Amino acid sequence: MAPAKNNQNDATRERLLDAAEKLFARKGFEAVSVREITSAAGCNLAAVNYHFGGKEKLYEAVLSERWRDRARRMLRPMEELSQQEEITPEQVVRTLATCFLKGPLTPEERLRHSQLIMREVSSPGEAFQKLAEGALNPSLLRGVALLERALPHKFSEERLQLICLSIFAQVIYFNFARPVVSSVTGRDYNSQFTDMLIEHITDFTLRGLGVEEQA
Repeated sequence: MAPAKNNQNDATRERLLDAAEKLFARKGFEAVSVREITSAAGCNLAAVNYHFGGKEKLYEAVLSERWRDRARRMLRPMEELSQQEEITPEQVVRTLATCFLKGPLTPEERLRHSQLIMREVSSPGEAFQKLAEGALNPSLLRGVALLERALPHKFSEERLQLICLSIFAQVIYFNFARPVVSSVTGRDYNSQFTDMLIEHITDFTLRGLGVEEQA
């Protein structure tokens, strides 16, 4: 009987994580109640305390178990690119854009990912520092290292950070503001449109850097 109980507990915990992530991403931490989470997860009101020890710990679990895991999966192409002996600015920018706009995540996961970033950036709390240390800063450092290797001209560390942040800002916006982008362009976020966005970000960034795209 014990294994069945453990499986049931695991399933309940996953439902809570899934429901909480959707609600936190859409409405923000403060606006979501425990009752709302448990209702969406189909659990009793005590389930959050039983599995996580409270709403704050549940939010931390969402960031550590869902957000950081996705961040690691998204950044694998950057890791693969870093193993190449020679890299171009075009490869770096396109890889950064592709990591966030396309890749191993589902459209729903990618949207939640961007929404959680925007929530934390717009109203940073204790969880933001953990998010920054565990995922955001490592992503930035890897991007900076790749740009430093690829760009033909020497840039300061600060300048490289700003370049990398500018690329991140574009991909976060194109994820977070999908309704706006679709309304303006009249395009759905299908694979073809996403490829076009990646090319746009690559071209826009390289032109801003004064670097020509490789033929």
